Amino acid sequence: MTQAIPFEEEMEAPIGRTEALTPLVRRLVAPNGGPFTYRGTCSYIVGRGRVAIIDPGPDDATHVARLLDAVRGETVTHVVVTHTHRDHSPAAAAVRAATGALVVGCGPHVASRPLALGEANALDASADHAYAPDVVLADGEAVAGPHWTLTALATPGHTANHLAFALPEENTLFSGDHVMAWSTTIVAPPDGSMQAYMASLAKLKMREETIYRPGHGGPVREPQRFLRALVHHRRQREAAILNRLAAGDETIAEIVPSLYEGLPPTLFGAAGLSVFAHLEDLVARRLVACDGAPTLTARYRLA
Repeated sequence: MTQAIPFEEEMEAPIGRTEALTPLVRRLVAPNGGPFTYRGTCSYIVGRGRVAIIDPGPDDATHVARLLDAVRGETVTHVVVTHTHRDHSPAAAAVRAATGALVVGCGPHVASRPLALGEANALDASADHAYAPDVVLADGEAVAGPHWTLTALATPGHTANHLAFALPEENTLFSGDHVMAWSTTIVAPPDGSMQAYMASLAKLKMREETIYRPGHGGPVREPQRFLRALVHHRRQREAAILNRLAAGDETIAEIVPSLYEGLPPTLFGAAGLSVFAHLEDLVARRLVACDGAPTLTARYRLA
């Protein structure tokens, strides 16, 4: 039975204006909207008086100035980073310089696996290799302030270093790009890993937060229902890929047009990266075989 993902679009995101979401959480959306960032990156301010900023966003002077204006008269103790893509972490350095806050959270950017011979990282340009945290938080470690706690939860998959952050005082999870209400998450090797992503979804299914606040778009209001639909969607996509291999397709270039009927050819590259992530996982699970390491140009067959 098909289980549709209950996506929710955020029609009126106030770009550039700080909004109070709850007594503890404020949000400022960066002006970097696009096909992969939706309305823009969500920077969150947690606490009052002594605060943390989650995902300060891109290297955008206007957004940084708005963030600093939003916390004027308060002390920023921590800049918390979920992962090192250029729409999330680069502004950390500027906020640290202006406030003296500690940059904490994920470690420096690293691919999910070494490159295969002759392989290039298609998403390397989106990585923030200049990111330099003061403190790397391991799974379960936390930072805190008056009436708030942010506990790191390792959720690799979108990137190898991805963290989500639990705010137990409001039973909330800041989910970064791991789970978003408006879209599925990009998982593209070698930057990302489908095997790790699925394991991270399973990890979240064991938790009890009642709302997720993602790195783009509005909140995920029924997290457990949403997680079930995400897992089902990925398993359906996996089954469709196996069906295409059984039908005689051998390459990603052959699989994509059949799998994504009606998709504009300009988006075939992005779709191919998603298919590649599934094929890499299927090879690791010995359901699919290929000669040599899995790559975007390899030939695949049922094992």
